[in-house]
Amino acid sequence: MDSLHLPQPTAAQNNGNKDHNESHEKNSKEVRANHAHSTVALVEERQEAADPWDLPELKDTGVPWTALDTKGKVLRVLVSVLKLILLLGGLYLFICSLDILSSAFQLVGGKAAGDILQDNTVLANPLAGLVIGVLVTLLVQSSSTSSSIVVSMVSSGLLTVQLAVPIIMGTNIGTSVTNTLVAMTQAGDRSTFRRAFAGATVHDFFNWLSVLVLLPLEVATGYLYVVTKLIIDSFKIESGEAPALLNVITDIVTESIIQLDESVINGIATGDPEARNKSLIKRWCETFINTTLMNVTVPGPENCTSPPLCWSDGNYTFTEKNISKTYNVRKCEHLFVNVNLSDLAVGLILLALALLVLCCCLVLIVKLLNSMLKGQVAAVIKKILNTDFPFPFGWVIGYVAILVGAGMTFIVQSSSVFTSAITPLVGIGVISIERAYPLSLGSNIGTTTTAILAAMASPGDTLANALQIALVHFLFNISGIILWYPIPFTRLPIRLAKGLGNITASYRWFAAVYIISFFFVLPLVIFSLSLAGWVVLVGVGAPLVIALIIILVINVLQKRKPGCLPAALRSWDFLPLWAHSLAPWDKVVGVFTAKCCCCCKCCQLADDEEETRETESLENNNTSLTEVYDNPAMSAEKEVENQINLDLKTFKMTHF
Repeated sequence: MDSLHLPQPTAAQNNGNKDHNESHEKNSKEVRANHAHSTVALVEERQEAADPWDLPELKDTGVPWTALDTKGKVLRVLVSVLKLILLLGGLYLFICSLDILSSAFQLVGGKAAGDILQDNTVLANPLAGLVIGVLVTLLVQSSSTSSSIVVSMVSSGLLTVQLAVPIIMGTNIGTSVTNTLVAMTQAGDRSTFRRAFAGATVHDFFNWLSVLVLLPLEVATGYLYVVTKLIIDSFKIESGEAPALLNVITDIVTESIIQLDESVINGIATGDPEARNKSLIKRWCETFINTTLMNVTVPGPENCTSPPLCWSDGNYTFTEKNISKTYNVRKCEHLFVNVNLSDLAVGLILLALALLVLCCCLVLIVKLLNSMLKGQVAAVIKKILNTDFPFPFGWVIGYVAILVGAGMTFIVQSSSVFTSAITPLVGIGVISIERAYPLSLGSNIGTTTTAILAAMASPGDTLANALQIALVHFLFNISGIILWYPIPFTRLPIRLAKGLGNITASYRWFAAVYIISFFFVLPLVIFSLSLAGWVVLVGVGAPLVIALIIILVINVLQKRKPGCLPAALRSWDFLPLWAHSLAPWDKVVGVFTAKCCCCCKCCQLADDEEETRETESLENNNTSLTEVYDNPAMSAEKEVENQINLDLKTFKMTHF
């Protein structure tokens, strides 16, 4: 750079421009050189910021295959086979832990779920029915279980199919919380967490958006009920058996740990008084019911089974009646069959163990995938999963992914298991979020086909109702796919999930706020307002919904057409910072975490993270200064000033 010199002014020019130079020195801090005139900019081009949603390269850091000798090649093959076995074993235990987790939730909240569904007056409100479907599925952690409860209530006449439709929509939302919780286990790395949480919540946003459109449509027109009723009336469907598939393999482990009597929850929901005193833990797996015609006493002749079978003897009235008695034949064989603990205690034990195994298996799966998917293997897998067909058939690959998702979910018989399995793959960058979206849509279809086959195994008297409810679930998901997938600009769940992923990558605590707010607080608030009646629900909810719509419209106009808004509304700067930014809340969470952190190691980690942020901020300031000035040495004075300001801020934060 020494060869580049500015023209030297003459003595006359120096005298003539003396006053001008003095004025220039006073305003030197305001001078900004054009990037095109900067000697640094001419030599060093600024690198464009990388897209955080680009799939990372999984580089192979090991020795190339060609550089290995025979012993090394044999050893690598054996290690690869061992990793594959461990991966399959970890995936198997992961699926089993999800099944145990579902059983644990049923033990903890299964009877409460039955009580919630028993209140038929509340279910008459479609919005309350939707929320009840969400809450019940959250309690039992299985849309299949909650759907079977609804089928039992419809079959027993306690609930009509029309009232069951919103509940089925709610079960679709409640089952999507599992993979969102799985994404929380990948919060250690910021980039991985961004992709994993977005890949999980794209399923959530699809379900919520579908409900926002289809629930009002169903209330106004009865669209889902009418169409499924026409299908049921048009075909003569005979009952059959539902396939077991993957359950045949997983039941070996899960049934050796715990077995549940799900008829207890159904009995509570259908109003059976004896079911409330029964335990959900199955004690006897084989029973024998003996029915005998016996003479019994009744209060009066009107209580007799029939007049010919009724007689009196003094003050007593007798009749003949079939009495059934259950004899226990064979006890179940699982860990808790002889344990004298309450359902709640057993449920909490299983909940802790299932979460521990689930997290360990997930960490093992992610580590093994990171180890195995490197170099050429990663390139091939990523190309297969994320490639598109040549023009003009590029749109076909999305529908192929939907079919793959439906087929895989049909095999594992659980949308939660399938979406939870692909969440870590999205996190490590093997599957893009654009490909995870149709796979999740396919999982919704797959779980409904399983429900249809299960409904076809119902007895003849309940077959029509069970099958219609399963078809309602199927048609709801098909309608949602038609709304939010075929046209690219309608794929709002992808954009919303990416936006939420960016927020949670910067503020990881916001992920917990999202889960608690959308899956617990919001449903509970709506359910509480529903108990107070329509007037209270509309009076409180309508103003909030209108305010939310206005805020969304203003946000869209601020980004796309700010000129259409008044000057005051072109930004939210007129509000306090805490009302339109998460940064102040992040400081509050940081202070609260620091107060709660007892060990020095945790405090040291927090200090290191804060120091890293300050260092990155200082580096960004230095980069901007280097771009502005012709000579980097001209920025030295500004660097000193920035360092003084940084030291003052650090001093204030330390003594606050």
